Amino acid sequence: MANIQAFRGLRYDLAQVGSLTSVVAPPYDVIDGKIQDSLYDRNEFNVVRLILNRGDDLVGDETVYDRAAQLYKFWRRDGVLKRENEGVIYVYHQTFTHEGRTFERRGFMARVRLEPFGSGRIYPHEETHAKAKEDRFKLNLACRANLSQIFGIFPDPNNAAQTILENAIEDQTPSQATDDNGVEHKMWIVKDPVAIAAVANLMGPKPIYIADGHHRYETACNIQKAVRESEHITVAEGEHPVDYVLMMCVGMQDPGMAILPTHRLFRGVSPIDSAGLIAKLGLAFDYEIAGTGAGSAEDVWEQIAFEDEQSTMGFYCRLDNSWVLARLTSTGESMMADFAPTQSEEWRSLGVALLHRLVISQLLGYGQLPTPKYVHSVAEVTTGLTQGDSAGRDATGQEGSGRHFELACLVMPATVQHVKEISEHGERMPAKSTYFYPKLLSGLVINPFE
Repeated sequence: MANIQAFRGLRYDLAQVGSLTSVVAPPYDVIDGKIQDSLYDRNEFNVVRLILNRGDDLVGDETVYDRAAQLYKFWRRDGVLKRENEGVIYVYHQTFTHEGRTFERRGFMARVRLEPFGSGRIYPHEETHAKAKEDRFKLNLACRANLSQIFGIFPDPNNAAQTILENAIEDQTPSQATDDNGVEHKMWIVKDPVAIAAVANLMGPKPIYIADGHHRYETACNIQKAVRESEHITVAEGEHPVDYVLMMCVGMQDPGMAILPTHRLFRGVSPIDSAGLIAKLGLAFDYEIAGTGAGSAEDVWEQIAFEDEQSTMGFYCRLDNSWVLARLTSTGESMMADFAPTQSEEWRSLGVALLHRLVISQLLGYGQLPTPKYVHSVAEVTTGLTQGDSAGRDATGQEGSGRHFELACLVMPATVQHVKEISEHGERMPAKSTYFYPKLLSGLVINPFE
């Protein structure tokens, strides 16, 4: 069940830090070195110094967690971060533009009681990696806080939960920030105990599907276990703050729900032309030459999006500078069933699953490849194909500047329904199957473990 609670969050005192825009940051896992430096320069209190402390020549990697914890302690002591006087829920809106249209995604942030995956009604949909979980474990345990929120989605056909909260904030002025992508973020505080109780009651029987933040959710479960054992906490589970995690909750039917595609630019593959690719695709796909040159990516994607089928993909072959549009056949469906017999039909029909399990692994016969470059717009695909691989890896995996991507793939995004169905089967999607847009800002509110 979705056991949610109001909580006494920590927020920036804008009288000390200036604008909210200057102190917030995107999630840690989308911050590269350039963005990190920019956020450091933007404000001495920017939350990046907590969620992704960069270290320097004098501070080793292991101590960045201690330094983040020290800053967090000082900012609380000095009133840079102030705690609410009472338990509240935070309403959070994001207004953004996508494909020429403006959308508003609405949700709310609350504490949600932890349930280990597989034991309740909180479901994951993506795989996690030990290294990332170890990093977040060290940081959040050192600070004893959730420094950023998990993103969860839940079924609410009539948006009933959000409507209760929207009514509670109709006379309030929100806190506001604008991120570097031009997305407008607004946050309100709900103190009304009647509204909070009504939402908690409504959420009680609902499942929650993790949209973003799988590593941080599993980390919160690991911290719960570690703290309870090391500190000999005897109160029942659900009665201590460490039993909860900060989560943004958004109704699956919210009109602002957007999942962007994650296209692939492959590293470490041998050069291949369109004829060679078609020969390897064999009877699993119908195919046609769909364009020539990197700039044809837009036309290829337009056709894929028009067909709106997970099983339609576009491949770029550098060797002859051509695009191949491929559509799965019934023979290909049977082959996929043979290659992934333990997976559900929903998983096997997913575009990224077909790409990696059927095409890359089986038909093309590639083994362990370097991590592809993941991009979300066709413009980024074109740029990558024309400018080369900044990571500088050739077909053998050797480093060297100016190397090209020999193969690229345009692939449809998973849908909210895919997330629901595959999660409920107890399955995990391949890496980078979903990209919920826009990202949630870190620094709006912090949830302390106390």
